[in-house]
Amino acid sequence: MPAHLDPSALGTKSYWDAAYTVELDNYKTNADDEGTVWFSDAGAEERMLSFLEDLSDEGKLSKQVPGSETDNQPTTRFLDLGTGNGHLLFSLREDGWEGDMVGVDYSEHSVKLAREIGLKKDEGCHSMQFYEWDILTQPPGSWLKEGFDVVLDKGTFDAICLSQEADAQGRRICEGYSERVEAVVKKGGRFLITSCNWTADELRGWFEVDGGQLEYEDAVKYPSFTFGGKTGSKVATLCFKKRA
Repeated sequence: MPAHLDPSALGTKSYWDAAYTVELDNYKTNADDEGTVWFSDAGAEERMLSFLEDLSDEGKLSKQVPGSETDNQPTTRFLDLGTGNGHLLFSLREDGWEGDMVGVDYSEHSVKLAREIGLKKDEGCHSMQFYEWDILTQPPGSWLKEGFDVVLDKGTFDAICLSQEADAQGRRICEGYSERVEAVVKKGGRFLITSCNWTADELRGWFEVDGGQLEYEDAVKYPSFTFGGKTGSKVATLCFKKRA
């Protein structure tokens, strides 16, 4: 397991409640201001969307409802962990993904923002669901159903790793994240995570754990740089698959 990060204010719920209160107020004043898109400077969201599109082209995921001319398998269901303003899910819908989409966040202000933005989007976004939910302390709601085909994380694990809170076993709470993620991914489903705090190898150290159900499947490519004799990138996006 990689070494822990030093705690930061970005790992506290109070920080995110305050941040999304501001973003919600800004949105109410100016509907064009939907808030921050995390890792936009690295094009992370676009690369995640492209990666998922490739899986659809390969027949591993399904964009359209069953029975269409181009697709006969069940439509892919998405869960976005730490959804923030819901931007990633809205982008998926705009890219033609028709399946169920659920966004969860432990900040009620984030959820209010995502819901308000969704109401002003095209009709296809109106069926998307956003819930206040803490993955580390609460059981899933009825929205879980049989689990999700794709679970998304764009910076949420990064924030959790900056928390100094400990769980009932005395561990930093980030150590329990992998098992919580496994519980919401259906068998054979995928977990797609983007991080700016951890390298690809370190992410594998966090999520390919002994006795765990997640296996590394692939990585999204980013421009790389070399410094101090080591080559890497500012952002890492990895796809893990849950054992069937």
